[in-house]
Amino acid sequence: QVQLVESGGGLVQVGGSLRLSCAASGRTFSRYAMAWFRQAPGKEREFVSAIRANGGSTIYADSVKGRFTVSRDNAKNTLYLQMNSLKPEDTSVYYCAATSLAWIISRSATDFDYWGQGTQVTVSS
Repeated sequence: QVQLVESGGGLVQVGGSLRLSCAASGRTFSRYAMAWFRQAPGKEREFVSAIRANGGSTIYADSVKGRFTVSRDNAKNTLYLQMNSLKPEDTSVYYCAATSLAWIISRSATDFDYWGQGTQVTVSS
């Protein structure tokens, strides 16, 4: 199995940027498709972005398309989420997730077997 640890969250003003990282350990990172989800207080967990194991394909939620960019460095066993033009509604706990189904690119949380502990992102106005 794989262990995931997110970092890079924090407090930022509207219009600012943050880059989240998700460090993976354990099994071979390059064999896992990855995704980012987020959950705000009192709301359900929602999909943000996903990337195939080889980094060849990415997808985004409509709410972040054009502002967020997902990437991965398989040599460093790390997943990234570059977040630009942040809005108050982006305030959430952000989670990275992994699945051993390397070929998939999915918006569904149930497709992912491994989860990090989350990192808080707060966008202030």
